[in-house]
Amino acid sequence: MKTIKTLAATLLLVGLAIPAQAKLRVVTSLQDLASIAEAVGGDRVEAFALARGYQDPHFVDAKPSFILKLSRADLLVVAGLELEIGYLPPLIDQSRNERIHPGSAGYLDASTGCDILQKPTQVVTRAMGDVHPYGNPHYWTDPENGRVIARAIAARLTELDPAGKAAFDSGLAAFEARLTAEEREWDAKMAPFAGARIVTFHESWPNFAKRFKLEIVGTVEPKPGIPPSPTHTLEIINLIAKEKVGVILVEPYFDRKTPDFIAEKTGCKVVTFYPSVGGIPELKDYFGVFGHNVEAFVKAMSGKGSQ
Repeated sequence: MKTIKTLAATLLLVGLAIPAQAKLRVVTSLQDLASIAEAVGGDRVEAFALARGYQDPHFVDAKPSFILKLSRADLLVVAGLELEIGYLPPLIDQSRNERIHPGSAGYLDASTGCDILQKPTQVVTRAMGDVHPYGNPHYWTDPENGRVIARAIAARLTELDPAGKAAFDSGLAAFEARLTAEEREWDAKMAPFAGARIVTFHESWPNFAKRFKLEIVGTVEPKPGIPPSPTHTLEIINLIAKEKVGVILVEPYFDRKTPDFIAEKTGCKVVTFYPSVGGIPELKDYFGVFGHNVEAFVKAMSGKGSQ
């Protein structure tokens, strides 16, 4: 009897140690994609992002630990458009995980179906700076593209885990309902500034500008990825005065020295704009990024200081 009780207790502990369902392991290149995957997948997924929201997504350190994450992944979601070209392909090869190679069911390019802007109409060369040959890869800064991404992730999760279809459908519906409600608020707050001319540091914001009817008239970088020169800086100062630009949007990973100098000479505001979830600890999900940036923009344009 003692032996039977011991065996029963052991089996109970083993049963408790085994999850009721094995979660799909999702690796994403960006925290935004991980946030959307978590919202859609709920407790049926476990998501991990390679790049942190406070990092420049063009330049990510290829950590050895990433190879282990990729080797165990059921699904890899990438921004695509060669945003990850500098670090991800070798990691995929070294992971030896055939499930997540391009063309496999476990590989999802989130850009598919999204509104991609600034597609080059000529052959791209290094003389043009860090120009992406398939278009601007910062498309997730338009919330409607977030909707497209969520639908694609839901469909792929269902393909990989058919038993979870009802859960994924429910997660997607909840995500879309919240996004629709949030978009109404963001649109209402941004409406008074439709047509406003702005300057950005990098070409990160064409999708955001299109969504909220802003006009980007110049960038602090003379070409994508090229540091500002004194000559170009003077040109931007003159442009801001001519176009009556109110704000300069700067990502958190760029040096603010030149933007602050321009602001000092022109009186415009420098606003730190966060492209991704995790840019600061408060930005915990995809919705939070837009909420924070919209509030920062409205505050600056209303004359209440830089951010």
